[in-house]
Amino acid sequence: MRSRAFGYEAYHPVQSRLRWVLLWLLCCLVVGCATSYPLSQQDIAAEIRDRYDTAFDILPAAKQRHYAQRLYRLTGDERYLPPLQDYGRRLVASLQKDITGLAQPGYAARRAAALLERYPERTRKQRRRKEMLGDWGEMIFAKYLAFRLNQARAHGLLNDQQLPGADRAIAYLEDQPYRNFLTSPDVLEVYAAQVANLAYDLYGLGVADLRHETKAAFRAHYPPERDAALSQASFRNKIYGMTHFVIAASDYYQHQVSAADNAWILEAFDARIDRILAETKEDIYTEVGISFQLVGLTDHPVVAHTQQALISAYDPEARMIPGEFGSTDLARGEHRNVLAIMLLDWPRRLYVGPRLESVVQ
Repeated sequence: MRSRAFGYEAYHPVQSRLRWVLLWLLCCLVVGCATSYPLSQQDIAAEIRDRYDTAFDILPAAKQRHYAQRLYRLTGDERYLPPLQDYGRRLVASLQKDITGLAQPGYAARRAAALLERYPERTRKQRRRKEMLGDWGEMIFAKYLAFRLNQARAHGLLNDQQLPGADRAIAYLEDQPYRNFLTSPDVLEVYAAQVANLAYDLYGLGVADLRHETKAAFRAHYPPERDAALSQASFRNKIYGMTHFVIAASDYYQHQVSAADNAWILEAFDARIDRILAETKEDIYTEVGISFQLVGLTDHPVVAHTQQALISAYDPEARMIPGEFGSTDLARGEHRNVLAIMLLDWPRRLYVGPRLESVVQ
């Protein structure tokens, strides 16, 4: 015999359905809706961007520059222009001081010594790099000068109006032993990404074109057959260096680059993606995915693998990608999180600049 309850539902279907709907809504109010919908990768990128946009004013100036520059080149959004204009003014003032100083004997050596003294020593990697840089005299200053001059070039500030006498700084750079530095195995072993950046900074400034020699030295130091014997630190250094050959070639996210010219890098990433995801950290494997996006291969499986790894790493409470050991410090996490925004919501086009000559006096 059927129960009375069953009989009520059978003969009063509308009232019964209403009762169950009301019970379901009550459960949602008490414990939260049982049905949850996972965030899309674009949603995650938007949440990270909102987190950093909201906290932008409390970031250190260097982090503000890094974040705003990349978000502008990714989106063309004019909200990022004011902090970049402020950066342009600071950059010009700093370079003007160095250009004037280079007329004084011993200025570069003093600047190099001061930069080396301030170089961080918090991690073993930083201590190894500081020791290496200490063996190269003024190179730490020359590299820093080349970076800032190339930044000025990219923003339309390397001209006689904003930087009169810049030829003195270019002449100084032309006298440095870059070829030896960029091709040194000892340098490449601990400084691969920075080596790639410097090679392209010098090329962008017209100081020297050492791109091919630098890549050849890198490939000789890190041949594929050596991979199995690499420590985790050395493997990370290698992969990170390879990403920066692609990124620097794009003038830091201002335009796409050639897939053919970077085939050796892309093929290596494809073949080693499992190890890359297992042994590197978010900053590095995200740049691996971005390397494919920069050559137009946005549908490559490596992009999907790295995007999925970031989605898995995302912390919805902190609204960011935490560090390797769980840190949610905003300033320390800016690099990995702006990269995450880029990888998860790659645009159809990139934006050049911005040009700042009309607003930086």
